[in-house]
Amino acid sequence: MPPLPSLSPLNLETALRAASARIGRLDARLLLEFVSGKTHAALITQAGEFLAPEQQARFLALVERRAAGEPLAYLTGEAGFYGLAFTVTPAVLIPRPETELLVESALAISDALPPSAEILDLGTGSGILAVTLAKCLPDARVTAVDASAGAIEVARRNSERHGVNVRFHQGHWYAPLDAARFDLIVSNPPYVAAGDPHLERGGLPFEPRSALTDGGDGLACLREIIAGAPRHLHPGGMLFLEHGYDQAEAVRALLLQEGFREVRSQRDLNAIERVSGACWK
Repeated sequence: MPPLPSLSPLNLETALRAASARIGRLDARLLLEFVSGKTHAALITQAGEFLAPEQQARFLALVERRAAGEPLAYLTGEAGFYGLAFTVTPAVLIPRPETELLVESALAISDALPPSAEILDLGTGSGILAVTLAKCLPDARVTAVDASAGAIEVARRNSERHGVNVRFHQGHWYAPLDAARFDLIVSNPPYVAAGDPHLERGGLPFEPRSALTDGGDGLACLREIIAGAPRHLHPGGMLFLEHGYDQAEAVRALLLQEGFREVRSQRDLNAIERVSGACWK
């Protein structure tokens, strides 16, 4: 890939063309919009306008980081989820479109939930599930837990950003909750098996490893969440879990073994069984 010019002043057109040759046009455009504060249309209509020296230096540095594989969301500090914009940092996973299926699963049974339903998000990360459900179900009382102080800080910022009230607790799964019970529990826990080659591909090496894998077979966190759920669900309460592309059968077996009923899995837009759920008796 050709090196980027670093000394000559760059106008928007030249900066975009040079960066596109290095990281692709879409990423280059998004980074240029981020640094310059310009819209997509402005990059076209004001193509001859020069970047300020500090903007140029920042843009070139970000392009090099992107070329090294760092995810775009970490460079801009933002990612979209369920039509909302969320703050993200390297302390949290970058939201994935398939996780929206967890939201859809929860909303699909929302009419069966009691007024002011108690909802729990385990391993909240950036808070995308807790905040989105609080936005969509304004009468619900949402609680979120994460073991990472950094993640809790990002999630708090996102709850404030979207004007919702979420109760946050730092700790290991159910540990901070005492005997609290809920009508709905959702979780997107670490489920990638240790040694999975995907962990070393794309932008995953830049994301928090503890949020991706349990360091074992990928089912340890799912087992723990399922085993603890009966003590924290009201009768008739629901549990929905995101899991790996090949884990649906194992997760269903764990739910049945624990005594859950109405066990089922749902497919994402790629026709992969991505979310499994059940009702507590």
